[in-house]
Amino acid sequence: MRTIWKGAVSFGLVSIPVKLFPATEHKDVKFRYLHRSCQAPLQYKKICVACGKEVPQEEIVRGYEYEKGRFVIINEEDLERVPDEQTKTIDIMDFVALQEIDPVYFDKSYYLAPAEAGEKAYALLRLAMEETGKIAVAKIIIRTKESLAVIRGYRNLLVLETIFYPDEIRNPNQLPGFEREVKVNDKEMKMACELIENLATDFNPQKYEDTYRKQLLEMIQAKIAGEQIAVPEMPQQGKVVDLMDALKASVEMAKKTADKSEKKSKRKRKKAAGE
Repeated sequence: MRTIWKGAVSFGLVSIPVKLFPATEHKDVKFRYLHRSCQAPLQYKKICVACGKEVPQEEIVRGYEYEKGRFVIINEEDLERVPDEQTKTIDIMDFVALQEIDPVYFDKSYYLAPAEAGEKAYALLRLAMEETGKIAVAKIIIRTKESLAVIRGYRNLLVLETIFYPDEIRNPNQLPGFEREVKVNDKEMKMACELIENLATDFNPQKYEDTYRKQLLEMIQAKIAGEQIAVPEMPQQGKVVDLMDALKASVEMAKKTADKSEKKSKRKRKKAAGE
């Protein structure tokens, strides 16, 4: 796993040398664009809009558009003038309860690993946060972007998760369709709550999989092998005419599914016990 940042976590007078690693990865199926007639990959060239010429990498510079069509050039020397101390330190500002942060704020996750001579202080911070039930709110600069972040315990290590600033969260009041008040009667509420209770379970991430990606890869492999691709029939979805009827049907279906799952679990427990 490649290190993307090295520095230190700082809180009070304590400094913990750490390394930052990506904690997640996207596993999307990626396609390339081809020329239909010869099936060769397409190239993307950097063309100057003024002179119409392709620009080589050594002639490309970084620019900031401060007005429409007007740019200021920012080079490496300019970036180096920004205080370097901040780029190597994760500054903890506060400790808060995780429940106080709405999930809409969370962005990317990174593993924090202790660097040389930082193991004890690293473990102390993790255990102290676990004991107090708090997580840390901090700031970090990764490349050229300063991010707000939280540090929390995850299994036997620390995870840093970048979070959005408040002004980066779009105002939901700007969404269309919420102008009028919707009234829900007691029966509908009771039925909806019953449906949720029947579907409620402990979160087990292992039970979920990307079925679309799986089927897409199977289709690709079939095409590579020259096989005939069978198109499965999609179930017809009827119109929901009455909300209560839909809720009742959903509750009954959830109960049947729960009963089947319970019977399956009992069979597994008996088998494990040798009965």
